Amino acid sequence: MSDRYFEDFKIGERFVSGEMTITEAGIIDFARQWDPQPFHTDVEFAKKWTFGGLVASGLHIMAVTLKLWLEQGIFRASSLGSPGLGEVQFARPVRPGDTLRVVTDIVELRASTSRPDRGIARIRQVTINQRGEPVVEQETVVFLKRRCVAMANMNRAAD
Repeated sequence: MSDRYFEDFKIGERFVSGEMTITEAGIIDFARQWDPQPFHTDVEFAKKWTFGGLVASGLHIMAVTLKLWLEQGIFRASSLGSPGLGEVQFARPVRPGDTLRVVTDIVELRASTSRPDRGIARIRQVTINQRGEPVVEQETVVFLKRRCVAMANMNRAAD
């Protein structure tokens, strides 16, 4: 994929990531370090709990969402980071053996009024399982370099 800057994106553009299968060991390892609740770390406990089996932490699936998104390289040349997430919804549990992918839509694009070197993209991401069911839905704002400023900086560096 060629480098893309703020001006190269269009509202309504959609990107679909590669896949990742979630393992029991991965669920337990993540949860032991970051979300040590027994329905994430203890298979026997989880069988008797509300979910009827081991489920991944929502934080784990948000991290998977970010990884799958970043591996696409869509914002590789232009990302200036994010000021934060909007609303996040955990639509259904993720279990061992679920295979996830991320569908990302460009929802809004606007030039920054205070920083002419960047634009602002609002993206909606839906992480879906192998049955096409949403497991996480979130919106994120990302600051993106503008092409004209990036090119001017490259030209100055070459002089």
